[in-house]
Amino acid sequence: MTIEEIIRGESKKVEFKEMPPKNTEKYTKTVVAYANTQGGKLVFGVVDEAREVVGIDESILFQTMDSITNAISDSCEPQIVPEIEPYTVEGKTVIVVTVAPESRRPYYLKSKGKEKGTYIRVGATTRLASPEKIKELEMEGEKISWDELTCVGYEVTETAIKKLCRDMNTRRREMQKRKALTEKLPAVTRTNLENWKLLKETSDGYLASNAFVLLTSDHFPFSKTQCAVFKGTDRAVFLDKREYTGPLYIQIEEAVSFVLRNIRLGAKIEGLIRKESYELPVDAIREMIVNAHCHRNMIDESCVQVAIYDDRLEVTSPGGLYNGLTFEEAMRGHSKLRNRAIANVFSQIGLIEAWGTGLQRIQKAAKEYKLPEPEFIEMPETFRVNLYRDALQVQSDTHTSIDNPGIVDMSENVGENVGDVGENVGDVGKNVGDDGENIGDNVGDDGKDVGENVGETSENDGDAKETVLKIISDNKKASASEIAKMLSVTQRTVERYIRELREEGLLIRHGSARGGYWEVVK
Repeated sequence: MTIEEIIRGESKKVEFKEMPPKNTEKYTKTVVAYANTQGGKLVFGVVDEAREVVGIDESILFQTMDSITNAISDSCEPQIVPEIEPYTVEGKTVIVVTVAPESRRPYYLKSKGKEKGTYIRVGATTRLASPEKIKELEMEGEKISWDELTCVGYEVTETAIKKLCRDMNTRRREMQKRKALTEKLPAVTRTNLENWKLLKETSDGYLASNAFVLLTSDHFPFSKTQCAVFKGTDRAVFLDKREYTGPLYIQIEEAVSFVLRNIRLGAKIEGLIRKESYELPVDAIREMIVNAHCHRNMIDESCVQVAIYDDRLEVTSPGGLYNGLTFEEAMRGHSKLRNRAIANVFSQIGLIEAWGTGLQRIQKAAKEYKLPEPEFIEMPETFRVNLYRDALQVQSDTHTSIDNPGIVDMSENVGENVGDVGENVGDVGKNVGDDGENIGDNVGDDGKDVGENVGETSENDGDAKETVLKIISDNKKASASEIAKMLSVTQRTVERYIRELREEGLLIRHGSARGGYWEVVK
C-alpha cells in the first residue's frame, strides 16, 4: 500500500477504516463481498474522507491483526483466509487485509445465513446480493455452466436437431470462405451436438440442454434482443425499435442488420474506384453483439439491448464480468466463460474469432476508423460497451456538393424499416426456411440482391427512374419506402434508382436524412 493509492481514495477494490470497529460485521461483510467478486484490500489506519494516514499504534499492532484474523475466520462461511500484513506509509503503520476472489462461492456471514448475509462489491460500496446473484454465485462455486444444464420438460424434435446441424454447417461454410481456409471443415452432426453438451441421449430419446433450447427456439422469455434508435443522446424519444427472438445466432444477425440499416453508409470516390463503408466498423458492431449474448448472465431475466444514439452505439448485456474476472484481465485477453456450450458453438460457426480478444478487437477497430476510444462500463448486474460515432460526421450529413465532390451520402431513409426477411449485411447472412440457403449475397457493382424480383430488370430502369423523378417532383420529402409502395418494387431497388439518379446529376439531396428534401435538376 502506497500513499498514492491512499490519495486515490476508496474504490471497488479498496476500503479504508481508521480502526477496527467493535462491531466486526462492519468490515467482515466487505471481506465477504471481496471474496464473492474480484477481491480487494481493506486498509486499517486511514481516515476515509480526509484520506489521512493515522496509523495503528505499534503497541497494539499485532493484537489488532490477530483480532481481525479471528473475526474473519469466525464470521465467514466458507472460511476465508486473507493476507494480513503491516505496511509503513509516511512513517506510520497501517494494516492491509488482502482478499483474493475465492472459488467456493457464495461466501456469506454465518450469523445472517446465505440469503441475508451474502454480499458483493458495487463500486466503492458493499451491498447485499440479490437472489439471482446468489444463484449465480452458487453455480460458480460448483463450476456449473447454466447453459449445459438440462432443460426439464423440453421436447427435442428431429426437425430441430436437423435444422441446427444444417444452420451450423451453412455458417461454417461461410466462415471457411471468409477466412479463406483451404481445408474443408467436417460437417456438424448430432454426435457433435452431444459432444458439445447440447444434447444427451437416453433410452427415451434426447434431453436438451439449455444451450440447445437457446439455439433452436424462443422458449425462454428472456432470450431476446431489443434494438432501438433514439433521437439525441438519451432514451427520451424513440425513432424506431425492434425486438428479435428465436435462435441466438439469428438474433445476432438480425441485430447487426438493424444497426447497419440505421447508421450511415458512405461512398468515397478515389480516382475511378468507388469505395463504400459504414460510419462504424462492422467487425466491432458484430463483436459487441456477439459478446453480449455469449457472456450474458442467463439467470438474469433481462435481455440484451442494442441502442443507437446520435453520438454512439450502445450494447448492454445482463451480468457483469464473470467469476472474479477484472476488466484489466479482460483487456489483456484473459477470459472466463459464463456460458461454455454457447461459447463453443459460437466458436464452431465463426462468431467468435479468438478466445478473450473481443474487447481488444473492438478497441482496435475503433482506432483504425479514427473514432473516439470505446467505453467499457461494468455495472453491478450489467456490462455495457459504447462505440462512439464520429462527431463531425454526426453534426452534418455528408452529401455530394462542389465543396466535397468525392463523397456520396447514402444515409437517406436511415431508420426506415426495410423488412426482416432475406436481408444480408456484410458477412452476416440470414437463413430462410429449413434449407438454410443464404439468399443475401451481393452481386454486381451496384449491390443488387439476388432476391430482387426478376421483373425489375435494367430494360425497365429508365422508365422507372423517370417515374421516381416525377414522384419526387410532386413530393420533395418522399422516402424510398413510400416510392417503393407506389411502384410495387422493393425499397432496395428504389434506393438504387436514387443513387443512380444522383450520380447522373439529376437528383440532389439537401439537408439531413430525416429533415432534408430532394431537388430534381431540370
